[in-house]
Amino acid sequence: MLSTIMTNRRLTMLTFGILALSAVNRTGHAQSTAPQSTAASSAQTQTTQPYVVEWVYRVKWGHQDEFWQIFKKYQIAILNKEKEAGGVLKYEVFRPGLHTSNDQRWDYRVIIYYKDSTSSSKASAISKQLFPDQATLKREEQQRWELTENHWDLPIRQIDPNAAAAE
Repeated sequence: MLSTIMTNRRLTMLTFGILALSAVNRTGHAQSTAPQSTAASSAQTQTTQPYVVEWVYRVKWGHQDEFWQIFKKYQIAILNKEKEAGGVLKYEVFRPGLHTSNDQRWDYRVIIYYKDSTSSSKASAISKQLFPDQATLKREEQQRWELTENHWDLPIRQIDPNAAAAE
């Protein structure tokens, strides 16, 4: 009976010891088990997470190449300059690999990773620096918009599918 009590006591102490050790990270510093404040946690997430925006374009049939040439001339040049300045961390451009019905069709999808949400508002100033002939810019961009059937800009965020709660 006494040996059973001692065995249970050792198991309990061993369990507490393991729990205590798991609260210490690899550098030997204790990790806090207290929850962080929501504001502090949110601020930390905002400073470390980029602001991601998706631009999607559906272009009139047969005008994809013309649209792309204008888009590349102005929008890609502006994104490259924003990337050079550090406001854009990276961007990716996609075209569909297969075709689909017209109501689901898109022709270009651009995913932009801005450093933060304020970095997404610098394109106008950069545009004026890169393209001093604003009349030509305006005329050619108007042509690009006339070739566009549908367009949307959508801020998007990545979620962790394994997180305990919906983000």
